[in-house]
Amino acid sequence: MTRRRVLILGAAGRDFHNFNMVYRNNPDFEVVGFTATQIPDIAGRRYPAVLAGELYPDGIPIYDEADLADLVPQLQVDEVVLAYSDISHLQVMHLASIALAAGADFTLLGPNSTMLESRRPVVAICAVRTGAGKSQTSRKVVEILQSLGQRVVAIRHPMPYGDIAAQRLQRFGSHEDLDRHQCTIEEREEYEPYIERGVVVYAGVDYAEILAAAEEEADVIVWDGGNNDFSFIRTNLYITVADPHRVGHELSYHPGETNLRMADVIIINKVDSAAPEAVEQLQANIAQANPKAAVIAAASPITVDDPVQIRGKRVLVVEDGPTLTHGEMAFGAGTIAAQRLEAGSLVDPRPHAVGSIAAAFEEYPHIGTVLPALGYGRRQLEELEATIAACPADIVLAATPIDLGRLINPGKPILRVRYELDPQSGPDLTQLIRQALSL
Repeated sequence: MTRRRVLILGAAGRDFHNFNMVYRNNPDFEVVGFTATQIPDIAGRRYPAVLAGELYPDGIPIYDEADLADLVPQLQVDEVVLAYSDISHLQVMHLASIALAAGADFTLLGPNSTMLESRRPVVAICAVRTGAGKSQTSRKVVEILQSLGQRVVAIRHPMPYGDIAAQRLQRFGSHEDLDRHQCTIEEREEYEPYIERGVVVYAGVDYAEILAAAEEEADVIVWDGGNNDFSFIRTNLYITVADPHRVGHELSYHPGETNLRMADVIIINKVDSAAPEAVEQLQANIAQANPKAAVIAAASPITVDDPVQIRGKRVLVVEDGPTLTHGEMAFGAGTIAAQRLEAGSLVDPRPHAVGSIAAAFEEYPHIGTVLPALGYGRRQLEELEATIAACPADIVLAATPIDLGRLINPGKPILRVRYELDPQSGPDLTQLIRQALSL
């Protein structure tokens, strides 16, 4: 029997998980390659044989998605599978059109094919877009579960940007673990807040193994999604975070709309900084798409270390990288903090950007006068440091969830911006969690 030839479009996350769940040991299919986008330096590598299984003794090559139209005929692809997140519905159909025009089928794998079953109760925190506020929502859920006497372990969406084989299963319980695994800024942004709360977080590539390990330490597992992907694990309670700063995106991005429609609980975040009419429109969109969901309105109050230093100063704002890049936001918590604390001016980093940081501004021209905290590798971290050092700023206002000063020394004081979830109205989140988990 001829095996069906499959090409998986990804970004070093959902693509590997879908392969492991559906194709790895399936003799009916031959995965002839992955394609990569969004993450630098992924294309040209291989999904290693040690993870790919017996059907793939040489591993699986990873190509550049930009070559999709040529790859389909060159690799004799029967089926193109889209397996990454936070792209518009329009982009999904552009990719589908390229695949179809080249003669291949186009597929999306859903929850029933790709979700793992857990022996422990699971609460998933997902979102309609990158940067909607999953991190502070996850921290709030962890805080509630701990107050209920539960041992909580977090499982984070994959970010295998280094040695894929070495990142098969990763456990983070200390800052030393972050250093040992040579974590990128994006990884540290997600792991550090858990570690500071005494919570172990797992991540990696093989989520069946990751889940099994986490279950040994947990009473309850919190799935912390990446971008706007849907959960890898079947849940007892599915929480989706929506963003009124990008109202309408909850119905026009993949798979964010899936999360909106799957949710048991929808949290409208950032109501303290969004326009009231945007919040109202988002509420109306939710009521139409998922009228059964419990809806909570929440603020994300912002605090700054030593805020008196900001007033009247030249401030360079550093925001969460993915929120600005493929999340398409032009600002974040750092910008809001600078404005509220009456900074004298915001320093434009673009004339001073170097290397891949300058390239990011060219690729994402909407970003404007804030600096994305990009650090996918040592070289990019050095370029970030050099960019900050070259900016004529008195103070750096860092709105990433990590202590940026632990990683770089740009010769300027760095003040941290912090933000947490503060539910304002709607059903009680603690009670919803107790009911779903029978606590």
